[in-house]
Amino acid sequence: MKVMKNYLAGLLMLVALSATAQEYKPFKVNVSVGYAKPFNAGTSGGFLVAVEPKYGLSDNFDLGLRLEAASVARGIQYNGNTTTGDVGTYSSALLTGNYLFGAGGVRPFLGLGVGPYSIGAAGTVVISSNGQANQNIDLVSDTKFGGMVRGGIKAGHFVAAAEFNFIPSTDRTISNQTITSNNAYLGIKIGADIGGGRR
Repeated sequence: MKVMKNYLAGLLMLVALSATAQEYKPFKVNVSVGYAKPFNAGTSGGFLVAVEPKYGLSDNFDLGLRLEAASVARGIQYNGNTTTGDVGTYSSALLTGNYLFGAGGVRPFLGLGVGPYSIGAAGTVVISSNGQANQNIDLVSDTKFGGMVRGGIKAGHFVAAAEFNFIPSTDRTISNQTITSNNAYLGIKIGADIGGGRR
């Protein structure tokens, strides 16, 4: 009799765990829009749009692929001076992981992402230094491998997040002078998860 009770208790526990594991729908697609601001001082921000299909390994952890395009101006630094190129598009395709805390209707989350960033050309800027003749610097397109750290809140299907995109700078040396184009930017976005949710 005792063995039977232990067996039934174990069976009920297994059923309960199985029900918990299946209470979420694993596949969803996040669609977001927002504002992108370069880290470089003195540069203006722009518009961003992102699509991120995600698969839930559990109710608390998602794996995804973030596809984002952000229109920002590239900032140039030289000899302590700052200037700005034309607005260009930064596109990225990052593998992401997100951890959602708690089990309620409003859930904070943290996430990471890594992958390539394609940095759009941003025209030509003119620089001058120490009384020397002005020089034209072409801000050509570039590709860098970078990373992203995010934090946000999910309420139902609504999602709001801040994302720090860490992209290595582009450096050029002209007449023994280093010209640095800072590529990192901050993204503030709102959007919604299509699909997913609890069963």
